[in-house]
Amino acid sequence: MDEDDQAAAARLVRRLKEGGHTITVAESCTGGLLASAFTDIAGASQWFNQSWVTYSNEAKVTELGVSPDLLEKKGAVSAGVAMAMAQGAVKRANASIAISITGIAGPSNDGTNKKVGMVYVGIASSTNWANAESTQIGGNRAENKIAFVHFALLTAIRCWDDAMALAEENKRAEDEALIAKAKAEALFEIERAQRDAAAREATPWKDDEWEGTEGQPAEDDDIETDIEW
Repeated sequence: MDEDDQAAAARLVRRLKEGGHTITVAESCTGGLLASAFTDIAGASQWFNQSWVTYSNEAKVTELGVSPDLLEKKGAVSAGVAMAMAQGAVKRANASIAISITGIAGPSNDGTNKKVGMVYVGIASSTNWANAESTQIGGNRAENKIAFVHFALLTAIRCWDDAMALAEENKRAEDEALIAKAKAEALFEIERAQRDAAAREATPWKDDEWEGTEGQPAEDDDIETDIEW
């Protein structure tokens, strides 16, 4: 395995291990080279469970759930198929993230209108985001396959970093919203207590209130009962 690929794979794995994440891959033209880059790392079984080499269109459909219509309309080497491969893999492997590779390694383009060296890389996560990127590489078949893997690893690292940065930003925004809510609730309680205190101070107290029998005539009081006609 190319040293640059090994280094890039190690960089990505360090990121995954920090959060206890797992990864899977779905390859076409690279024939397992990407999976090999991961399994060359000691302890791979902790974060790598399975992968797919779906070389034919039929395998992409049956193994990864890629739509036959999508393959017919866009071709196997396309952004849509790359994303569908990654999405199928991440779901079936129950992984945190999946990387897919579909391209034309050469020496011929198999009658398509796409150039030798064209590759699409799909990235999908268990949190339902997905992305696909492409590049054109000029080399022979062996060189292209290695370069495809390297491009896939670098793309995955960048996408992962972007996703983690966005998640951190969202978490910070949620925390700030919770703090603002708590402050608003505390201020409301303070203001309500102040209003209640002001209302009590504004209420006039009645000193002369009738209580019980006070003010009523006693039984021995003289009462005029005579009536003069």
